[in-house]
Amino acid sequence: MLEQMPAALVEAIGPTSTCKHYDDLRQVPWDIKKYYHQRYSLFSRYDDGVLMTDTAWYGVTPEPVASMVAQHISEGTPTTKVVLIDCFAGVGGNTIAFARSGRWEKIYAIEKDEHAVICGKHNAKLYGVDHLITWFHGDCFEVIRNELAPLSRHSVVFASPPWGGPAYSTDPVFDLQKMQPYSLDRLLDAFRQFTEEVALFLPRTSDLQQLATASWYWDSVKVIHYCMEGASKAICVYFGLFTSP
Repeated sequence: MLEQMPAALVEAIGPTSTCKHYDDLRQVPWDIKKYYHQRYSLFSRYDDGVLMTDTAWYGVTPEPVASMVAQHISEGTPTTKVVLIDCFAGVGGNTIAFARSGRWEKIYAIEKDEHAVICGKHNAKLYGVDHLITWFHGDCFEVIRNELAPLSRHSVVFASPPWGGPAYSTDPVFDLQKMQPYSLDRLLDAFRQFTEEVALFLPRTSDLQQLATASWYWDSVKVIHYCMEGASKAICVYFGLFTSP
């Protein structure tokens, strides 16, 4: 039986106007208008009252992609791994997909932005999976080291780190060592000390040579492109004993 971890800090955080639901394009700031047109791809239940921060519009994983990643991790992870930790949970896109898979005994969502946490908890409730997720408001590296360390041998880490905003897409090859605020080495050095099963969700143009060089610790690494409507949206890099996809 897994040890029950302490409740996350988010219970003390109240509603905020930073968590928004736009009903009309005229309400939407100019720099995220194009993402508003994709709202049903981001959350199929958007009209039910999905909340997002303005920065989440270009950071959340589209729901079909999140569902496929969740399926691949659920089916490909060793059966001894029963805890899923989403290290940059944002407003809950990936976390909700993991919860809907029904695979995990415990799911922990960690997010530094308190407003995103509020949105994520709200969105998880809309999808009927809020009772399956424990949220932590804080730094993911500190949380896994100080709060979740007893669960390391049972855990898989999923991380969709910040890519530096929409400007990342202008680079023909994305430099993962210059990724802000966390470089590839920073992420992998922290996560491999916690568990060998790590999945990183990264830009589709990520430098594969950098990934190969940084993967020295693992015997097995898989890179999968995830597409929508015939175009690659991102890659997920699977480090460790994943048997699929």
